[in-house]
Amino acid sequence: MQTGVWECTAPCRTAPHRGYALLRSWAGAKPGGHFVFTSNVDGQFQKAGFAQERVHECHGSIHHLQCSRGCGSGVWPAAGVAVEVDEAGMRARPPLPACPRCGGPARPNVLMFGDWGWRPERSRAQALRMREWLAGIAGRDLAVVECGAGTAVPSVRRLAEQMLARPRTRLVRINAHEAEVPAGQVGIGSGARPALEAIAGLMQAC
Repeated sequence: MQTGVWECTAPCRTAPHRGYALLRSWAGAKPGGHFVFTSNVDGQFQKAGFAQERVHECHGSIHHLQCSRGCGSGVWPAAGVAVEVDEAGMRARPPLPACPRCGGPARPNVLMFGDWGWRPERSRAQALRMREWLAGIAGRDLAVVECGAGTAVPSVRRLAEQMLARPRTRLVRINAHEAEVPAGQVGIGSGARPALEAIAGLMQAC
C-alpha cells in the first residue's frame, strides 16, 4: 500500500517557470503598476515574487482553509497543515485538518464546481483592491497579458475581454489551442513560457 504526505506548502516547492519572472520584471517597470487576476489556486504568482496585495485569486487558494460545516469561522491560512494520503485509494487518512472554532473538518478555500459552501470573502477583498487599482489608472494605457486561459472555465478569458471596453487597452492572448482574439488584439498560439521568452528576446533585440 502506498502512502504519501500532502502539505499545504507542497505546491510552493515547485518553482515557477521563467515566464513568471519575465512578467514580474515587465510589470514592475510600469509606472502605473500591475495587478494579477488568476483562476489558479496554487499560489505560484506569490512564489514568483508578486506581492500578495496585487493578486486576485478568483477561485480561492489551497493555501487557505475554511470550515466544511459553515460554522462561521471564516477563512484562515493553511500554513503547517499536513495530510497523509493513501495513494492507492486516493483517500486522506485521519487526522484531517479541523476547524479551530467547531472542530469539524476543514476544507481548502477553493471554489469547486457546483460549490455552494465556498467562502468568498478573501477573494472579494482581493477583487476590491483590483477595482481600486483599475480606478487609479483610469486614462492610462493598459496591457492585458492573458496566459493559458481557455474557454472551458472562462473566468480569466471573460475578464480580459471585458477590459477591452476601457480606452487605451490592448490584449495579448497566449494560448496553445485557443488563441483567437477580438479584432485588433494579439493572439499567440503557444504555451506561456516559450511565448514570453520569445517576446523577451524580441524586446532585447529592439
